[in-house]
Amino acid sequence: MNYDVTNLKLAPMGKKRILWADNDMPVLQLVRKRFASEKPLQGVRLSGCLHITAETANLARTLKAGGARLALCASNPLSTQDDVAAALVKDFKIAVFARKGESRTVFYKHLSSALDNKPAITMDDGADLVHLLHSKRKGQAKDIIASMEETTTGVIRLRAMEKNKTLRFPVVAVNDADCKHFFDNRYGTGQSTMDGIIRATDILLAGKKVVIAGYGWCGRGAAMRASGMGAVVTVTEVDPLKALEATMDGFNVATMREAAVFGDLFITLTGNKHVLRAEHFRKMKDGAIVCNSGHFDVEIDIPALKAMSKKVTKQVRNFVDEYTLSRGRRIYLLAEGRLVNLAAAEGHPASVMDMSFAVQALASEGAYKKKGKLDVRVYDVPRQIDEWVAKLKLQSMNIDIDRLTAEQKKYLASSGEGT
Repeated sequence: MNYDVTNLKLAPMGKKRILWADNDMPVLQLVRKRFASEKPLQGVRLSGCLHITAETANLARTLKAGGARLALCASNPLSTQDDVAAALVKDFKIAVFARKGESRTVFYKHLSSALDNKPAITMDDGADLVHLLHSKRKGQAKDIIASMEETTTGVIRLRAMEKNKTLRFPVVAVNDADCKHFFDNRYGTGQSTMDGIIRATDILLAGKKVVIAGYGWCGRGAAMRASGMGAVVTVTEVDPLKALEATMDGFNVATMREAAVFGDLFITLTGNKHVLRAEHFRKMKDGAIVCNSGHFDVEIDIPALKAMSKKVTKQVRNFVDEYTLSRGRRIYLLAEGRLVNLAAAEGHPASVMDMSFAVQALASEGAYKKKGKLDVRVYDVPRQIDEWVAKLKLQSMNIDIDRLTAEQKKYLASSGEGT
């Protein structure tokens, strides 16, 4: 088995972390138990470009239990947990190509290594494998039954490809499943983003003026958690409906040009490019902190910030770089502009990833069962998968819900009764 991880001696701690996370992933445990019995992915080559965390490890264990022949690489150079990567190789015999802090060159080498597995199914967190299969590895595209996409940024890219008629195989938008974006994006991103910021800076959020760029599901979660910790939250948006929603949720709404003047902490969560740029850096106060919790490191225009700076001091704290501008003003960039919740912390809690990865595993099974029957387009996750995962999650939390009576079912199915 080929692999490339930082140090196999880290495996014992990684295994402990994987099993600890598994305790809080009961739905995925049930999927794994059935997969181990039925082997729905027997012999299927599957390559995943995902954040290599303890939670992802339990998804990988589930896919392997279902019979898949796996290869994994990281979807971000800073998101790999090296001890988990080591344990996946040593204890669970899964090929992993990922090192925390790997260079751009190594990152793309690892993507290619994952595709050397000759997959029939791919899993992406940002559509990087799909991109390679449409550029440098075009010859493999014909062998792909389907690809699963885990994050908003990737789905945006893939829907654009579908619209432009350049997509070459079916894709399932796992990110758009209700059990994913309602919970993972909102509660997972909200909590883990604050966790990463606090670990990196040790700042007190209470009383801070926090600027949230983007009020999608991730932005909602970050705004909610920052507000809950006592911050004064301002939201910036380009979508009038989302801006109106943020206003009615009780947040101040302003342009980034306005917010740049008073913000203490800026968090980008848009999936777009150069949301924070030179015109904003010029207005920021001394000591302003900027970070990103969107998938790619392009939301903050780091080259512009560097060009404006008289001095750049790396690692004034772990994951904190200091950029000194004119008149001695300092702007602090966290985690090199990459995902602060994964680079400076541990990513989403296992409990919320339980739902996302259960959906991921079941969507993969469903796509394989429909081999050769799927049109080349972006598919939503079937509603029954969402409902099944939600019901099991409620059961694991000892929560019961009401059920429709026969009379209620009849009423909803008919149009005979009026006022």
